[in-house]
Amino acid sequence: MTARPSHEDFERIARGFSPDPASSYSLRAEAYVDPLWSTFERDAIFKRTWQWVCHTEKLREPGSFVTVEVAGQPLCVVRDQDGALRAFYNVCKHRAHELLQGEGRTSKIMCPYHAWTYDLTGQLRRAPETESLADFNVRDICLDQVQVEEFCGFVFVNLDPEAKPLAELSGDLGKEIMHWAPDVGRLTFAHRLTYDIKSNWKNVVDNFLECYHCPTAHKDFCTLVDMDTYKVTTHGIYSSHMAEAGKTANTAYGVEDATVKDHAVWWLWPNTCLMRYPGRGNFIVLHVIPIGPDRTLETYDFFLEEPDPNEAEVEAIRYIDDVLQAEDIALVESVQRGMSTPAFTQGRIVHDPHGSGKSEHAVHHFHGLVLDAYKNSAGA
Repeated sequence: MTARPSHEDFERIARGFSPDPASSYSLRAEAYVDPLWSTFERDAIFKRTWQWVCHTEKLREPGSFVTVEVAGQPLCVVRDQDGALRAFYNVCKHRAHELLQGEGRTSKIMCPYHAWTYDLTGQLRRAPETESLADFNVRDICLDQVQVEEFCGFVFVNLDPEAKPLAELSGDLGKEIMHWAPDVGRLTFAHRLTYDIKSNWKNVVDNFLECYHCPTAHKDFCTLVDMDTYKVTTHGIYSSHMAEAGKTANTAYGVEDATVKDHAVWWLWPNTCLMRYPGRGNFIVLHVIPIGPDRTLETYDFFLEEPDPNEAEVEAIRYIDDVLQAEDIALVESVQRGMSTPAFTQGRIVHDPHGSGKSEHAVHHFHGLVLDAYKNSAGA
């Protein structure tokens, strides 16, 4: 049986945190390095929150499907023949074999083990050699469903059957995205970058949520955007990070023919980062996937006006991959190493009451949500 944090553990992990970012310390180092918390978070956070799956373009047509793993659970998401989006545990009700693999199109869900066959609503339709079984009726068996939702051109799932809809939980996030990226639903997948990072997932999110480090660590990025206009605003389960494009030539990548003039970024609790960079119509999804207490998988999916990036977009992707990500990964891996020493317990949150990018109030907001999730799960 997996160990759970004790009452004393919960009391200790919250020490130093204040609801006021101007007087608060960060999360304690043990939340980033102790396997106890990493294991606990799977149930306390990732089995209870909305998790990004894909762009809706993959699931537009009846019969289209994708498979994904969320918090260690195998899922499949399908568009049924009537156009409804459905998500199931990707597990046969006979002997628990995996049903679908990868992504594609299908008219039915047939288990490759014993050919039990389900329709796209999850209803069992055929189970070979079961005619003589007592008290057995295929109509009594359905795949176990999980919540699924289309939101701003993307598909999300939630393992918690009691979770409120994402559109309700996220407040004005949908309005913000559609204001800054009205074409997001029409964009198409163009490229994916993948990183295996030697750091806790929360360090990756912390780093994303502040640009206090940007003038020191991201000098090229600070020419791409006008740091004097960088504004960070926290909301219920998300934060907005907005800035105008730089006013002069930048050293990141060329934006001479840009139709998108602003840097618009959102973080959605707990591990989805949504971005709109200067350039042509574009949208980037950064998905932060915890693997262990000191290991995180990160994917960058680029959605563009066309499936083949143009020359400027190739250069932008190269900059993110070779420069920006290299800089950030070095930062968070160094932080993880430092947190694993006796020299660090927790650090002071740097707070600008005007909400500039050079402030850590969005990190503080994230830490508050982490502690709330710990507390809520502890009391469950």
